[in-house]
Amino acid sequence: MIPDSRPARIQALVAEQAALRGARVSVLDVCTAAVAALPVGGAGMSAMSLNRASHPLCSTDSVSQHLEELQLTLGEGPCVDAYVLRSTVLCPDLLAGELQRHWTVFADAALEAGARAVFAFPLQIGTVSPGVLDLYSSRAVELDTEEVADAMAFADAATLILLAARIGETSVPFETHAAGTGRQDTNPPDDLGGYRAEIDQATGILMVQLDVGFEEAFIRLRAHAYARGTRISAVAADVIAHRLRLSSDTARSGIQPPEARPRDEES
Repeated sequence: MIPDSRPARIQALVAEQAALRGARVSVLDVCTAAVAALPVGGAGMSAMSLNRASHPLCSTDSVSQHLEELQLTLGEGPCVDAYVLRSTVLCPDLLAGELQRHWTVFADAALEAGARAVFAFPLQIGTVSPGVLDLYSSRAVELDTEEVADAMAFADAATLILLAARIGETSVPFETHAAGTGRQDTNPPDDLGGYRAEIDQATGILMVQLDVGFEEAFIRLRAHAYARGTRISAVAADVIAHRLRLSSDTARSGIQPPEARPRDEES
């Protein structure tokens, strides 16, 4: 069986963009390469978290920059849905009636900004999801199966870059460029501070305490932080230091982070 060459091809495209800039690979190169390879007009990326403030990371043009800020401000849109549901959200035409009803504010605001189609791909490896890659087009367009697969590979490449920048496992720095400027930021986003090794350790402790699986323990850890407006890394540290012990009753409280709520509760 011939190995899937898509990841290698996508990584080569991203590396090519970095070479053109004369810089090391960054998430900006992922966005730029995605725009060059797919039938879209722009791309943007946001760091997202349930327990800390989400914010745009980079964008290829003013429209994509506006779309990132718009969704995070309104709290709705394909970017938000992709992060909460941990799944790809494809919107080939924002004029579609069901999308107008689903995103009562964002759909019209995005159209006014110059976007007709928007596609969102969560950045995700296992339970770690540091953000979302957004692509937009000024005209109605559908991505075919191969194009969706390529976009997901671009999202995977961005995830690896972000995590490498946070945990320092490689020499690749975290870089973003503000739209329309040459400013470069080599500091990794602190939103990723919640994804340190101690979170996995705390999750493991809760698995034993509550007699649940890894995913359930992780959701309860996040729910506790969300309900108290506390950073998940701080809650994890308390669990590891035995300053906090969650009981089955308190862990099953009705307060849950958005991503943990059943989809049929949405309206």
